[in-house]
Amino acid sequence: MARPYWSGQIQISLVSFGVKLFVATEAKSDIHFHQIDRKTGERVKHQKVLASALERSPDEAAEQSDVVEKSSIVKGYEYSKGQYITIEPEELAHLRVPSKHTMEVTQFVDESAIDPEFFEKPYFVVPENEAQTEAFLTVRKALIDTKKIALSKIAFAGREHVVAIAPAGTDTHGGLMAYTMRYAAELRDPAEYFRDVKPLKIATDSLDLAKELIKRKAGKFDPSKFVDGYEVAVKELVDAKLKHAPIPKDETPAPTRGKVINLMDALRKSVSGDTKSTTSEPEKKPATKKGPTLVKATKSTPKHEAKSTKSPKRKTA
Repeated sequence: MARPYWSGQIQISLVSFGVKLFVATEAKSDIHFHQIDRKTGERVKHQKVLASALERSPDEAAEQSDVVEKSSIVKGYEYSKGQYITIEPEELAHLRVPSKHTMEVTQFVDESAIDPEFFEKPYFVVPENEAQTEAFLTVRKALIDTKKIALSKIAFAGREHVVAIAPAGTDTHGGLMAYTMRYAAELRDPAEYFRDVKPLKIATDSLDLAKELIKRKAGKFDPSKFVDGYEVAVKELVDAKLKHAPIPKDETPAPTRGKVINLMDALRKSVSGDTKSTTSEPEKKPATKKGPTLVKATKSTPKHEAKSTKSPKRKTA
């Protein structure tokens, strides 16, 4: 097992128990790019140099005396224009922040009370040792039964985060999840972006068809069905170059010509399972009924695919 990313206490009033946090995600992409000189084919590397050297000769390579070694670099806080106060790593390590060691739960909220955009990164939470397991599992079971999420704060990686603590998945997983969250001030005002979306009356028939379309394509979320299409395309490009084969290129969709069908026609065709182009002949309207008609699909129902969401609820493990 990997080393824990954070170790400390979860405290709820007078109850506390030791836990360890592990990063719940990892980079799986095999695509890595380096910067290469187009003329020589050599890899380009970067050096940290004094700002004065760039100001003195911005278009020339820095001299060795201007290169700054990593061990000589220290953090600096700009308190005035061009004026810095230096801060040593050990000074940051000894900052007085209680949440570096203890996640004190200050509130419990309903699972549905937190909007998805506030969630940031998931962590696995496990008991620190066997002696902590009873309190750990008792709190976990209480969260499941009450359908609540605990809110706390935790300090690591150079800042203090709001953190949501929730049961991990079902009873097959005896753990907790911790999700670091964004502060409200970090989220842009949605009104600025949505103000041009004018309200209008939704036609009942269109809404019924849209609901039926969602119902037919609904399914259980299976994250293993989703792959990174960009990574696949880059590998195809690299493979073609290595084999001196034609390079695959994106084909710009041809502009649609002919009749542009309306929303009702598009919904009706989607629900009926019609895979023909929307530029084909318009569908004949039923003679005996007014409004849309739900037509049963003549082909087997397509394999369901659930749309991925960013909302990391309890069942994310």
